[in-house]
Parts: sequence; C-alpha cells; structure tokens
Amino acid sequence: MVWAKGSRAYVETLEREGVTHIFGITGAAIIPICDELLDSDIRYVPGVHEQGSAHMADGYARASGRPGVVQVTSGPGATNIITGVATAQLDSSPLVAFTGQVPLGMVGTDAFQEVDIIGVTASITKWNYQVREASKIPWAVKAALHISSTGRRGSVLVDIPKNVTTEEADFDYDVEVRLEGYNPVYEPDPREVETAVEVLSQAERPVVIAGGGVIASGAGGELREVAELLQAPTATTLMGKGSIPSDHPLCLGLCGMHGFMANLVVPEADVLLVVGARLSDRTTGALAKFAPSAKVVHVDIDRSEVDKNLDSFSRVVGDARRALAAI
Repeated sequence: MVWAKGSRAYVETLEREGVTHIFGITGAAIIPICDELLDSDIRYVPGVHEQGSAHMADGYARASGRPGVVQVTSGPGATNIITGVATAQLDSSPLVAFTGQVPLGMVGTDAFQEVDIIGVTASITKWNYQVREASKIPWAVKAALHISSTGRRGSVLVDIPKNVTTEEADFDYDVEVRLEGYNPVYEPDPREVETAVEVLSQAERPVVIAGGGVIASGAGGELREVAELLQAPTATTLMGKGSIPSDHPLCLGLCGMHGFMANLVVPEADVLLVVGARLSDRTTGALAKFAPSAKVVHVDIDRSEVDKNLDSFSRVVGDARRALAAI
C-alpha cells in the first residue's frame, strides 16, 4: 500500500500499465492530474478541440493495437468527445476516455460544467464508471484498460470527480481486476468448429467475407490459409481491409457499397464464411439479395453479433485467429 493523492495514483497506475501517450485538453476539473503529468514519462499530446483529441486517441489505438487514452475536463470537455467515443465503440477500437467531473458534493446541483457523462455515454461505451473514492483509482484505471482491449474491443469511459484526485489515501497498485459476468470467449467450442468444418467441406461455391475481427486478432495468415484450402474468393469490409493482400488471386476487394466484384460473386455463393464482421447495411445492402442461397458460417468473438442481421446456419464464437486455426 502507498499513501498518495488520487492524482498521483492515477498517473502512477497509467505508467505501471504501460501507457505512453495521453491525448487531450486540460481544464479546471483535471488540473491536479495535469500537474502530476509534468513529472511523468507519459507524453501528453494536446489537441485543439476535444473531439480531435478523441479521434487522435482512437487512431493511436488502431495503429498500435494498444488502448488509446484521451483525457478531458468536465462538462463541455466531456461532451465534446462523444463522437470519438461512439466511433471507436462502433469500430471495436480500444479507446479509454478519462473525464474530469465536479466534486462529488456538487454532483446533482447543476454546478458549473457539471454533466452526467455516465448517463450520456451509457449506450456508446462498452463500460463506464464513476470513481467515488480515491482508493478505487488504481482499480478503475486498470479495469478500463483491461475491458477496452479484451474480448470485442471498444470504448470505455471513467469519470473522476475533482475532489477524488486531490484526496489522499492508501493505494494498492497490485489490485486484481475482477468483473463478475465479464468473461470474453477466446477459444472456440470444438463442437461449433466441427459443424463449421462439415458445412465448409461440402461447399461448391464458397465465399469468405473478412471483417475487422481478422485485423484485431492478427489472423491474416490463418484467413489466407483457409481461403486457399477452400479456393474461396475473399472479400473484406472496410474494417477488414488488409486482412488479405489486394494482389492475392482470391481477393475480391471490398464488399457492399464500396465494392464491385465482390457484389457479383457473393450472391452466387452456396456457403458464406463470415469472419469478424457485423454485416451492417453498408456490407450487405438489401438482405434479401445478399447471398440468398448460401449457408452462412459466422465466426465472431461477440456472440451478440451472430444472427443479428443475417441468420447463420453454423456459428463459431471465439477469437478469429484461434477459430480459423481450428478450422
């Protein structure tokens, strides 16, 4: 246990968790935190507008594969990052937003720059949390980084009232993060894999659609192996672009409104292998005309995406790389 101010515990935890960059704009509610960053090795990257800072953090996350951290003040600082937070969530990018807040004693009084940012972001984050005790800061920071970057990646927001950052308390930096009910599935069920293999082995006109899940799991090699084994033409979504080389003989390019060749081939498939894609309207267009005769085998780490927009004949829930390797 270490006795320190909440602001020190916040920065110390970020350092221990390997965060090297923070994007954001300062403000009154986070001044104690910004002061601590002056003596930190973490590089603070100031923005011109909070929305831009959120997008920078998102871009950092996509390029590095590590959580991108954006830090802003309360009220307008927090509301200005909404578009960036929503974008990262929809595109499964590990963005972590830390927002300042008025002191707890002033919450609910319509204080200057007070906004219920937890309520505002409930529908556009994977998880959000308000720290109400200084001693909880290490746990909250570690939980945010963990949740954003595991399972199906996404946006996380942690709201920190100003008085929590100025309070002194005992901090346990080795606190274990346990979240009841949060158990991402990585290993696919062998029974699901067996069914998928049976369907794919009987395919005469197989087609593969690769989404962002292939990129996130680093499954490009496994995807190509499966496509070559099946001799299946392979299309990608925008988020899956790059999962198969554009000059590969089986590459169809983009699928959906941004594609051409794939849109001629997919409707003729008798088996459609979808890997790590949510099959949004930009990919499918009119569902009735999208692979109307195909048996769909859907591989995704997020069970809620399977059968959401298109009924699957077979499903494999798990990490794309592990699932493709098993197939």
